[in-house]
Amino acid sequence: MALTSVDMVLVFEEQTPKNLIQEILPDILVKGGDYKIEDIVGSNTVIKNGGNVKVLQFHEGYSSSSYISKIKTLT
Repeated sequence: MALTSVDMVLVFEEQTPKNLIQEILPDILVKGGDYKIEDIVGSNTVIKNGGNVKVLQFHEGYSSSSYISKIKTLT
């Protein structure tokens, strides 16, 4: 399975995951390639606590928001 190394996936209601990141202090924070590490909400917290922030390579035409919208139209 592709996500066997993922410990937890959380849904949050706030505009940003800042408070959640400060609470759970993840070891790794990952965002898509259209971000810079310094612009990622919570990156300072993760790095300060010894974690890593990773920016994935951006692939034009692929976005989680797009997939979520498509899934919503199917239900």
